Amino acid sequence: MVVVLLVGAFVGSALSQWWSTPMAVADAVVRARPPGRVRVEVLNGAGRAGMAGAATGALRDQGFDVVYFGNANAFDREQSVVLDRVGRLEHARAVADALGILRVSSEPDTNLYLDVTVVLGEDWALPVEPEVVPEPAWWDPRRLFGGGAALQGPAADPGTPEGGDTTGRDRR
Repeated sequence: MVVVLLVGAFVGSALSQWWSTPMAVADAVVRARPPGRVRVEVLNGAGRAGMAGAATGALRDQGFDVVYFGNANAFDREQSVVLDRVGRLEHARAVADALGILRVSSEPDTNLYLDVTVVLGEDWALPVEPEVVPEPAWWDPRRLFGGGAALQGPAADPGTPEGGDTTGRDRR
């Protein structure tokens, strides 16, 4: 009897990897792919170290072809802007959406071998994606205890009283 239960649990575990519940599918983050190949230039116009590199990584992760990243001519930009360079505003809007930038403008320049220029300003911060927590498998007993949170205990620092802040400030 024990062997039959163990084999059943193993088979159930293997099969559950290919089945997803409707809730897990609805909660998945789906990224929009760029419309074809979009060549992008990312410029740091605020002067904060690492901005252009962070934006480049985020764009490449989403399928954009970043052909250059570096500093702008000046570090006086307060607001970020995405510039369309070839007359295809949908490419610039896709890049702006990927970086969370609101301002999009069309400034075609036939001397550049790229489609979009991003100039990052002081207002830009790398968008934080919501953490996707996979739903426990149908056979996982932690589901019965609130998704396993009760088994893991508090996430606070055990070295502080009640896991609170040691500075005495209220963090709301």
